[in-house]
Amino acid sequence: MAVEKLSGEGKCPFMHGANTESGATNMDWWPKSLNLDILHQHDAKTNPMGEDFEYREEVKKLNFEALKKDMHDLMTDSQEWWPADWGHYGGLMIRLSWHAAGSYRVSDGRGGGGTGNIRFAPLNSWPDNVSLDKARRLLWPVKKKYGNQVSWADLIVMAGTIAYENMGLKTYGFAFGREDIWHPEKDTYWGAEKEWLAPSDERYEDVENPATMENPLASVQMGLIYVNPEGVNGQSDPLKTAAQVRETFARMAMDDEETVALTAGGHTVGKCHGNGDANKLGPEPEAADVESQGFGWSNPGGKGVGRDAITSGIEGAWTTEPTKWDNGYFDLLFKYEWELKKSPAGANQWEPIDIAEEDKPVDVEDPSIRHNPIMTDADMAMKMDPTYRKIAEKFRDDQEYFSEVFARAWFKLTHRDMGPKERYIGPEAPQEDLVWQDPVPAGNSDYDVAAVKAKIADSGLSVSEMVATAWDSARTFRGSDYRGGANGARIRLAPQKDWEGNEPDRLGKVLSALEPIAADTGASIADVIVLAGNVGIEKAAKAAGFDVEVPFAPGRGDATDEMTDADSFQYLEPIHDGYRNWLKDDYVVSAEELMLDRTQLMGLTASEMTVLVGGMRVLGTNHGDTKHGVFTDNEGALSNDFFVNLTDMAYSWKPSGKGVYDICDRKTGEKKWSATRIDLVFGSNSILRAYAEVYAQDDNKEKFVNDFVAAWTKVMNADRFDLGSN
Repeated sequence: MAVEKLSGEGKCPFMHGANTESGATNMDWWPKSLNLDILHQHDAKTNPMGEDFEYREEVKKLNFEALKKDMHDLMTDSQEWWPADWGHYGGLMIRLSWHAAGSYRVSDGRGGGGTGNIRFAPLNSWPDNVSLDKARRLLWPVKKKYGNQVSWADLIVMAGTIAYENMGLKTYGFAFGREDIWHPEKDTYWGAEKEWLAPSDERYEDVENPATMENPLASVQMGLIYVNPEGVNGQSDPLKTAAQVRETFARMAMDDEETVALTAGGHTVGKCHGNGDANKLGPEPEAADVESQGFGWSNPGGKGVGRDAITSGIEGAWTTEPTKWDNGYFDLLFKYEWELKKSPAGANQWEPIDIAEEDKPVDVEDPSIRHNPIMTDADMAMKMDPTYRKIAEKFRDDQEYFSEVFARAWFKLTHRDMGPKERYIGPEAPQEDLVWQDPVPAGNSDYDVAAVKAKIADSGLSVSEMVATAWDSARTFRGSDYRGGANGARIRLAPQKDWEGNEPDRLGKVLSALEPIAADTGASIADVIVLAGNVGIEKAAKAAGFDVEVPFAPGRGDATDEMTDADSFQYLEPIHDGYRNWLKDDYVVSAEELMLDRTQLMGLTASEMTVLVGGMRVLGTNHGDTKHGVFTDNEGALSNDFFVNLTDMAYSWKPSGKGVYDICDRKTGEKKWSATRIDLVFGSNSILRAYAEVYAQDDNKEKFVNDFVAAWTKVMNADRFDLGSN
């Protein structure tokens, strides 16, 4: 196509909105507008595989043994373009897997290696991920060979496990089943800093108190996976670093023993690279020019590998034999006293005093040369922090125990965001139930569903009580790490039964009516809770003039207290629920933005969010039975009244208090209803209003009911991995 040049020097013939480098977006022009992009990631347009491709079925066809052999061979099959340290890629592959999985944080379940997100910005270009672009390219021949039968996400996480096996660790197992994404996860908040490695003070109310780090963040600085290896803000102080290590590992769901095991096990093999000035490296992959072909951090002053490699700025190996799984880390840590020194790149690192020559690791290229081993500030924390030291000494004295604890902690690190073991695929997936997997026993599906529904209908519970309880049971589901949901009926266990958002008094009343029904019929309590919500919706739909049957799949199980890690469930406690028009407190983030976050975690689209909110309002499910947003004179009927009255120009909308608005008759000024920001955003935001207008139409009353039922069923079944939907 010929493009005619416009008159005038430097004028571009295209609209600048199409210029991906400098074009302004809607959010640039109107930054206060509600950005719904977080909900558009369910759009399949970015996926090149087609609608019929199901990775979790395709991977079952994989020749697992052949892949494993090829991965083992790769570890010592050095390639000319990127030769391995000591002829072994183990340390590099472990770092790739670790930095993919280690971005997980338990607070919102986001991050982690479960989607292959490390292939994209910002993770592919984080300062902490220097040279991992090379690690992924080393895996490319394997990925190319096995193609669609192994995802990048599985292959990247598998690489570290195979590396440990190849160097002598008896691993705990490995599971396949991670499905690749095809564009960056825009929903994951990595921090507000505008520069890499900005001082960690920006993330804390008080940097001296690590617990004040901004939620949901887990790493201490932008661009790091965990803590700064040189010390807090680059200032060495192992005890202060220990406090940051403890907090950041806790935010990744690790206890003290797991933290020591992972720190030591990660540093038992491989080395740090800092034999030069990192400031002289070329731009990161996302900033490099086209001829770089996705490679970054080029070293213009040398070959960039072996002795000449620059990554963290720290230089050296931790152990005498860095390609062997052994207890060398603890042997050297406790055998010698250590002093603070500078690497060739000028970074803080600890080196031993008067070390024996035979304890020094050999040079990566010339085995006739030996160098001092090193420790980071985090390593010294394992020796200086009293709690960590006690654990480290136990590991030093019992290598078998250390290996077992590490193998389990590594498995947890690399599988935490996969959800329950029902989602594991492959011959080496362990069968043991682990409490962090939130296990749920198999449920009974051999009972009379109609009889259960009849008993629920005769229980005396109201529509709002049944629907709200079922919703509260299911809404905890997080698609980020597949935790929460209705299966297991943990809403009746601590801590969920006491959460303010679950209205304990109302919840207790409903459970006291439903639990005897479960006992009498053989259904699980989890099934009965969901069925009660369905009964309420069917009753409400009939009141609106529609006979519908809400789809139901029996078979949920009931978890016990012993199966529940109560401490880890605190992170699932709701502090808001736009669907039930509830906000626990005032937050910097607006109520509508909080609702988008929750909606994305549940795996819902913007249109599904819209229809659910409209339906929940008219069903009277508001927390505390408030009437905000209940734009109907027929509460309890599943009508489209919320949308009809929201879009009716007979009314005006006036602020009447903090976050509350009066809906008044334009002619008389008389107050008709009240609303919150959550209600009114469906009329003020242009995209949400477009959805609201669809449901307000006279010819879409039945569509509203059907769409509500479909979205409701999606929420109720979100954690039913046995149904093949996840």
